[in-house]
Amino acid sequence: MKAQDLENRLIYFAVSIIKACKYLDKSFASEHLSKQLIRSSTSVALNYGEARGGESTRDYLHKMKICLKELRESYINLKIQKGAGLLTNLEVLDQLIDENNQLISIFVVSIKNTKTQ
Repeated sequence: MKAQDLENRLIYFAVSIIKACKYLDKSFASEHLSKQLIRSSTSVALNYGEARGGESTRDYLHKMKICLKELRESYINLKIQKGAGLLTNLEVLDQLIDENNQLISIFVVSIKNTKTQ
């Protein structure tokens, strides 16, 4: 996958999260988790942009690891919201979880491949 394609995919993922969070109720749990989910999912796209402009391989890897950390946080957040029934559109929720999991896999491979070069 080309870097620009991955960046576009991350932006689309973040936008999809933002749109999904618009339909949550106003409970404390929903607001708390949705705010954190928006922060972590948008952070991935922003940090990936930074990684692409990394000054060294070490800098690139550091930012990619931050992206992976934020993706894992987003994944757990989505699973918590699913378990608690906070995001009620299960079709959208399952698509977000699947996309999140695919992105985690992409980052794991990319980090591993960069380390071995």
